[in-house]
Amino acid sequence: MKIVVLNGSPKGPVSVTMQYVEYIARRHPEHELKVFHVAQKIHGLEKDPGRFEAIVEEIGSADGVLWAFPLYILLVSSQYKRFIELIAERGASEAFHGRYAAALSTSINFYDNAAHAYIRGISEDLGMMYLGFYSANMHDLMRKPEQERLELFARSFFQGIENKETPQRMYHPVQYVRSSLSLTPALRRIPVSNKRVVVLSDARPQHHNLRAMTHRFAESFEDPVELYNLYDLDIKGGCMGCLRCGSENRCAYTGKDGFMDFYNSVLKQADVIVFAGTIVDRQLSWKWRQFFDRSFFNCHTPSLVGKQIAFLLSGPLSQLPELRQVYEAWMEIQRSNLVGFVSDEEFGGCGIEERIDSLAGQLLRQAQSGYVRPRTFLGIAGMKVFRDDIWGGLRIVFRADHRAYKRLGVYDFPQNKIGRQILVRLGWFVTGLPGIRRRFPQMIKQQMIQPYRKVLDSV
Repeated sequence: MKIVVLNGSPKGPVSVTMQYVEYIARRHPEHELKVFHVAQKIHGLEKDPGRFEAIVEEIGSADGVLWAFPLYILLVSSQYKRFIELIAERGASEAFHGRYAAALSTSINFYDNAAHAYIRGISEDLGMMYLGFYSANMHDLMRKPEQERLELFARSFFQGIENKETPQRMYHPVQYVRSSLSLTPALRRIPVSNKRVVVLSDARPQHHNLRAMTHRFAESFEDPVELYNLYDLDIKGGCMGCLRCGSENRCAYTGKDGFMDFYNSVLKQADVIVFAGTIVDRQLSWKWRQFFDRSFFNCHTPSLVGKQIAFLLSGPLSQLPELRQVYEAWMEIQRSNLVGFVSDEEFGGCGIEERIDSLAGQLLRQAQSGYVRPRTFLGIAGMKVFRDDIWGGLRIVFRADHRAYKRLGVYDFPQNKIGRQILVRLGWFVTGLPGIRRRFPQMIKQQMIQPYRKVLDSV
């Protein structure tokens, strides 16, 4: 059978992801795996519709499609996202309809679930029959058990196509009609005082609602806020995955465009940052993906610590919990304070103006107090993935992260704290004694709250 492989790595054939694809191809020479490096060639595909149409024709004659990609910041690369957007823009969805699909990714398993949820949602929106995914840690192919697991994944994909299986759809189609907003002027304005407020948008001339929302937000303040548009910034291209930033946080584009200067001089110096975007398919636009991908010159080190963050979004946010969770997680990793989201959806009698005013007030109030809400599992678990992988070997490449993690106290391995380990061992022995063990359930409740009582008594 014929499988079209859509490679989402900007590095093309010399990507880790493609080594997994090649392994499948060598194990199954009876099938044709036809690879298209769509992320690497995205500029050519945009400029030459004929090249794009040639790939679409191959998909139309294929038995299945394998979405193969590395993880970039929380999702697929901006170049891959752009290819997916071109499918709708150029009316190519019919070629995907009825085809079988599966996904293969490589990463350090940092929010790979979000990327796979996105690809599955896109596949189902295109009318494809999604047969599952394989999410590999970068080095899994070196291990025999993972080679066997990859082989089982590939075999299951091929057999599913041969058996004409009908998988259950997981995601409802997104149903949203964007009505044009007509927003009333702000009745009162908030003094900005000494705080720097920055709004960054991807609004195009046709994005009436997003432009109206950002204007209305800026109008909520007495003093001017800084408005920037991603399309006006000097950004020459997307992240290429070259890892030149790993040593000194210097991007390969340094001296070629102005992105690093903008990020360092504007965003890192701001007190309040509002990301304003239009939802395209099931995520923010490829331009926003480019922004987040390019911010990787900071590598895995938090770069927006203490900032007050909010999102103004045009689109069906309430239908896309995965989108929201991606940015909740990322802001927790950044150690910033995500104040909230406002979308142009209608919710009963609560108008968008009131929601925007409320958001503006919260942003300024929390900027003044310096509040950053506690991290949840999203931020704590995500940061531990970074901590362990940087310490465990990636520090050879990401030297800048290693230095920053030592400085920031990220290397907080509890097993390395000798005093704590001595207490744990002693506690293990004592609570194992028969007499103590019998009374332990009654004792533990009081013992657990005793340290807290001391704090409360001091108030």
